Amino acid sequence: MAENNPNNQHAATSNEDASPDKANATVDAQTHQEEASPKAVEDAKPDTESKAKRKRWLRYFAFLLLIIVIIYGIWYWLVGSRHASTDNAYVNAESAQVMALVSGPIENVFVSDTDQVKKGDILVRLNPDDQKIALARAEANLAVAERRFGQTSASGDALSQNIMAEQANIEQAEANYLAAQSTYHRAETDYSRRHALVESGAVSRDEMTAVSNALEKARAALLQSHAAVDQARAAKETAIGNFEANQALIKNSTVSTNPEVMAARAALDQARLDMSRLEIKAPMSGVVTQRQVQVGQRVNVGMPIATIVPIDQLYVDANFKETQLGKVRVGQSATLTSDLYGSDVVYHGHVVGFSGGTGAAFSLIPAQNATGNWIKVVQRLPVRIALDPKELRAHPLRVGLSMEADIDLSSKK
Repeated sequence: MAENNPNNQHAATSNEDASPDKANATVDAQTHQEEASPKAVEDAKPDTESKAKRKRWLRYFAFLLLIIVIIYGIWYWLVGSRHASTDNAYVNAESAQVMALVSGPIENVFVSDTDQVKKGDILVRLNPDDQKIALARAEANLAVAERRFGQTSASGDALSQNIMAEQANIEQAEANYLAAQSTYHRAETDYSRRHALVESGAVSRDEMTAVSNALEKARAALLQSHAAVDQARAAKETAIGNFEANQALIKNSTVSTNPEVMAARAALDQARLDMSRLEIKAPMSGVVTQRQVQVGQRVNVGMPIATIVPIDQLYVDANFKETQLGKVRVGQSATLTSDLYGSDVVYHGHVVGFSGGTGAAFSLIPAQNATGNWIKVVQRLPVRIALDPKELRAHPLRVGLSMEADIDLSSKK
């Protein structure tokens, strides 16, 4: 039945017609492949050489990297591990702040900022009028104290004589008391005798009245003389007290050792010292900075005048990381370079000490690491390095300049 199907016959005819074309295409493809094979080989050869060259350069780079690592390891073992360096370092100094020690108006100003001065040079002079008056007053007070001491010493003799006079008064009062006592006893005896004769009529009543009045008068005189004795004795005690008080002021002292005189003399010395302080002088040699006064301005005690920076006594505060300080010791040598002069100028110094705390510990707002969001940050500790004064004179530095510091950990400790 397949043979009688027209469609099948048409398909077979089509296959027979297509077979020669397919065969021709296969032959052409084989011919093209045979012609292209030498060219593909030639094109593939440069790719192979490029890959080989790349591998060769990678081996060279790896070898070079290995050499660099070895060299760095040797350098670190021989040099790097024996040095601690930082560029977080700055010049500092123990500068002197000049202040007014007395009050007064400024008469002259002899320096300006950036002027170099020597120790003892006059920076500012104050008007002396007020201090002259204070000095004259102190001199007068000393003279008064010395005269008062002389008067006190002289009154001691008078007080001593007063005691003797009061003793004489006591003796006189006691004698008067004895006389009054005798008079009283006699009056009392007369009264007793006449009183016994009144009944017999031998003594009149007028006579008896007179005797009685005499007895009362003698009794009053006796009491008065007794009070006079007590008063004389009290006066003597008062005189003794005044004498002892006077002696306490001058006992074991002279006009030069008397406390009142010494206080007056100290006030005079203070006035003279204030006179000498009218000329405000430089406490050290250095450069004048931050001058804050002008002529005519009135200054008070403790008011800043200027700052003196000793440029030949500078040092460096190098802020090293805490991880670098394990082998740093006081006395180790250090080399430093400044951004001002560059690497051509090398300063030499040595470690003199460590700060009492990190920079963060003494900041205005210290870090609070107790909170839950704490992140560990490597801290820096200031290390003070002293510089060679000769090198500072040859190449002067200024406070605040940046430095690079390198400490030789293998140097003498």
